[in-house]
Parts: sequence; C-alpha cells; structure tokens
Amino acid sequence: MSRRGDWVYENNGGTCVAIAGADYCVVAADTRLSVGYSILTRDHSKICELADKCVLASSGFQGDIKVLHKNLAARELLYQHQHNKRMSCPAMAQLLSNTLYYKRFFPYYAFNVLGGLDSEGKGCVFTYDAVGSYERTGYSAQGTGSSLIMPVLDNQLKSPSPLLLPARDAVTPLSELEAVDLVKDVFASATERDIYTGDKLEIVVINKAGTKREYIELRKD
Repeated sequence: MSRRGDWVYENNGGTCVAIAGADYCVVAADTRLSVGYSILTRDHSKICELADKCVLASSGFQGDIKVLHKNLAARELLYQHQHNKRMSCPAMAQLLSNTLYYKRFFPYYAFNVLGGLDSEGKGCVFTYDAVGSYERTGYSAQGTGSSLIMPVLDNQLKSPSPLLLPARDAVTPLSELEAVDLVKDVFASATERDIYTGDKLEIVVINKAGTKREYIELRKD
C-alpha cells in the first residue's frame, strides 16, 4: 500500500503490559524495534522510569516516544525542584494525559501504559489512547500484540467493572511472582503470532523495596 508523501508516522511495533497488585506493579515490554518486515534492533528498551515508583512503557513511533519521554522527564525534574519531592504515580498519570491532549491535533503516535505505586502503596496501572484519554485499571496491554494478550489477561484476572457500586478495587488477586509468571506466559504466546514482538522481554517490578529489572529471551525469528 502506497503512502502519501506527507505521511510522517511509522509504527515500529512492540507490545507493553502492566499488572497492578495489592503492593506491587509489574510493567513489561519486548525489545524488538522493527519497520515492516525489517528488524532495526533487537535490544531497544520501551520502558522509561519517570518518577518515584512510576514507570512508563510505550509502543508506536519511536521518534514520538523519545520526544514524549524526554518531555515528561523534564517536567518531572521541574516539579522536583519546585516542590522538593518527586512526583507521585497518579500525578504523573495526569501529566501524561495533559501532555497527550495538548498535542491532540497532531498527536504523538504513542500508545502508553503507566504503572507504579500510588500514595497508599497500592499498585496502579493507567492505560491511554493516543490523545490522552486514560483510565486506572488493574491490568492493561498496548501495542501490536495487545489484541492477543488482553483476552488472556481478561480471562485470568477478571477486573471488576468501573460501573459497579460500591466501587471495587481494581488490583489483581495474584501474588508478585504469579504476576511475573503470567507476564512471561502471555509474551511467550504473543511472540508466536505477532511478528513485531520478540527477541527479549524486559520486566520491571515495582514494590515498596524499590524497582528491579529482569530479562528473559523470546523468539528471535
């Protein structure tokens, strides 16, 4: 399919997943960066640590993603100097929404999942569209493999509807180790069907002790 000469967007593929628990959050993304049937690099991180116990994973056009991450990091540094503390995860979620909505007429071609701990120490996941509409959920997936991963997460985690009254907590019932194992399983499955997801999986676990990273190998073809 031919593109218009003024088309400035490219989807570089990849998949991001986040799961929130009672006292932890797991954010994961693959490291493949590709265009069409060409792999540009097999070792590109899609995860950016932005604030105190707050991590952003983004899929889409890497040019826009880099600019977005740089912009948010600069705004967080300004906040840190002005208030003498780091920004909380819910505050960063609102800032990301405002930043995306500000560019709504020429959007960042980035599909984001923000994960971390809130002020009470509970896990939180915020999922976004390209123009800043967002929702706090117990789990989410974005990117080229999201349509393969979300049905599995829905089946395993069954987040309560936000329309239920009284409101129920959206955190998942799994332990931290079980959530990490689930993330590994869904990525191993998605890699079999999505050519834009693969090579390596980067997993970031956020809890009260801090942030730790883990890497596992995925399919490389």
